[in-house]
Amino acid sequence: MKAIAPAQLDEWLAQVAAGAPAGGLPVVLDVREPWELQTASVKGDNFELRHIPMRGVPQRLAELDRDLPIACLCHHGVRSAQVANFLIQQGFTQVVNIHGGIHAWSQERDPGVPVY
Repeated sequence: MKAIAPAQLDEWLAQVAAGAPAGGLPVVLDVREPWELQTASVKGDNFELRHIPMRGVPQRLAELDRDLPIACLCHHGVRSAQVANFLIQQGFTQVVNIHGGIHAWSQERDPGVPVY
């Protein structure tokens, strides 16, 4: 499984955009719990943010498009790494983990994102 730092996300998005289906944006899959999403969230124009808590990913797998690149995000990168590995095992091919999670996102990309 490939891991990228939040600061590398734009570069990764540019690389995978060419392979994405027409009209499809790469996905940042936030696997944190709902209360965490309410505490701090990310935004961007060049990706679609999806929220599926880690425990719900197996049951909601059909909601994810296998043709779209997916970058998994959690608080520090542990849960998202597990989800990224699970997606790869399920046949998803363009999956990365955002190493350091939303905590690193706040430090590297957007200091307006609260640290918790």
